[in-house]
Amino acid sequence: MAPSKVYFTNMRTTLEENLLQKLERLCREAGMERIDFHNKYAAIKIHFGEPGNLAFLRPNYAKVVADLVKKLGGRPFLTDCNTLYVGRRKNALDHLDAAYENGYSPFSTGCHVIIADGLKGTDEALVPVDGEYVREAKIGRAVMDADVVISLTHFKCHEATGIGGALKNIGMGCGSRAGKMEMHSSGKPYVEEERCISCGSCRKNCAHGAISFVEKKARIDHSRCVGCGRCIGVCPADAVQPASDEANEILDCKIAEYSLAVLQGRPHFHISLVIDVSPFCDCHAENDAAIIPDVGMFASFDPVALDMACTDMANRQPALPGSHLDGREDGDHFCAAHPTTDWKGTLLHAEKIGLGSTEYELVEI
Repeated sequence: MAPSKVYFTNMRTTLEENLLQKLERLCREAGMERIDFHNKYAAIKIHFGEPGNLAFLRPNYAKVVADLVKKLGGRPFLTDCNTLYVGRRKNALDHLDAAYENGYSPFSTGCHVIIADGLKGTDEALVPVDGEYVREAKIGRAVMDADVVISLTHFKCHEATGIGGALKNIGMGCGSRAGKMEMHSSGKPYVEEERCISCGSCRKNCAHGAISFVEKKARIDHSRCVGCGRCIGVCPADAVQPASDEANEILDCKIAEYSLAVLQGRPHFHISLVIDVSPFCDCHAENDAAIIPDVGMFASFDPVALDMACTDMANRQPALPGSHLDGREDGDHFCAAHPTTDWKGTLLHAEKIGLGSTEYELVEI
């Protein structure tokens, strides 16, 4: 596969051009204008940030992308899917509250926010994938209903995948709650009995008769359970929990295959900002100090090349004293931050299944 073009600009400004204007110029020069947006729905996939975390992207950047889509005739919306873990973004109501609290409102971004997998994380489209690990990806329905997909990513470290880049934003982020369970787990959900309130919601929503009640506590029969994860989504007490037992290497591959499910067969474009590079995901309700200086903004039609370029450029930066990396530098900041991970896994598998190329040409503007 020929090297893909990745466009880059640093974070320096002039009196004539601020960072927001520079981001629009980057998107235009990277070719976003070549996409036919006329009367098309454009999903802008973003992470709204768990409240308490301050490393997530400011909504001003999202407004630049949404406004450009509108200038090109499209109908943008910001989107993400509900989280699998317990937090402020596990259902659409709390998720919207969290997004608004962090500044992502229609008034600040110029477009609406839609939680793609619905109220309880069960509104999903089943997307066929010819993958090694995934045959039918469970993707938030609003994402699959869109005509165009744009990823806007805060590039950072991640404790399970090494990097939190475009592929992580797309693959894991667009999975419904059941899809996230499929990526994270090789097993099936279980019940924390002390949390169970005997409401019966899980049993009512189980299509396979796998859930019964013993002494007023739910039990899951794994010989009947197919691992769809709907019981996780409907439990009001968070008593039903996924078995997060998948090896990181397989998780990486599943993320790549879920990304393929999201992107195949329609136009897509990708933007990553390597700023405030935190050692952990924006899903945390806190963020540690940045591990490296801010690098800049990147854009490409190829999410694999984009992630590769962002990682390479980040690894060229010095580790910041006093950060999570202080004393851990080994030439690869992401492996140093999380030694049990291998960030190359997702990129190499994505390249293998034809999603993009790890070879790139960096075009600086």
